[in-house]
Amino acid sequence: MAKDAPPTRALVRQGFDLIAEIKLRSPSEGALSVNTDPLQRVRTQAVAYAAGGAAALSVLTEPARFGGSLEHLSCAADAVALPVMRKDFLVDPYQVLEARAAGASGVLLILRLLDDTTLAACVEMARDWDMFVLIEAFDGAELDRARRFLGAAIDPKAVILLGLNSRCLKTLAVQPARLLQLAGRFPAGSVAVAESGIATASDAARVATAGYDLALVGSALMRATDPRHAVKSLVQAGRQAKEHACASV
Repeated sequence: MAKDAPPTRALVRQGFDLIAEIKLRSPSEGALSVNTDPLQRVRTQAVAYAAGGAAALSVLTEPARFGGSLEHLSCAADAVALPVMRKDFLVDPYQVLEARAAGASGVLLILRLLDDTTLAACVEMARDWDMFVLIEAFDGAELDRARRFLGAAIDPKAVILLGLNSRCLKTLAVQPARLLQLAGRFPAGSVAVAESGIATASDAARVATAGYDLALVGSALMRATDPRHAVKSLVQAGRQAKEHACASV
């Protein structure tokens, strides 16, 4: 099925970019969609995100807590020409292959769930299928672990992003200040992604100024009355802030 899937799509970056997320539920916020046709909501969001200028889509495929499925991923990939990333609690390289078969061009890998051996195997599987990887950390210690992992014998052809999620896993509360506090802990040369706690243009500008290259935004976009405009506003604010920060150096 992976061999028969359409080719992967490259993640094209333009200074500061947005990975726009599609999720129908959230453990912390409950239902994010009242649409009785889940696939129609997925298509609608995907098209709006693409029109707003998102660089990629993230699609939740975990069913129990997020109401997701691989069918949602395939639906989003069919609806737009953007790269689509599978977001789930992946613990085995097979699930990376499963994502590719469903049309994914990338996968999220959570450091806390994986030892270095399994993480390397998942990254290798993604590289073999021309997929990008977003490695997700939740604190400074995990960013340090990512630095050691990325500094080891990782194939340079692997496309790896490194994200910091500002949500506390114990309480599910978002602590956006951590995105700024830990921005300097990212390995030199890494592509930094700010996750959680980004809802407004001001939020996007702050993380862009702090040095992040992308932001992953989900709940705010799912709740937006005009998701296309919301994406456009976040991208524009982030790029303007990034350009200003670069000009000031």
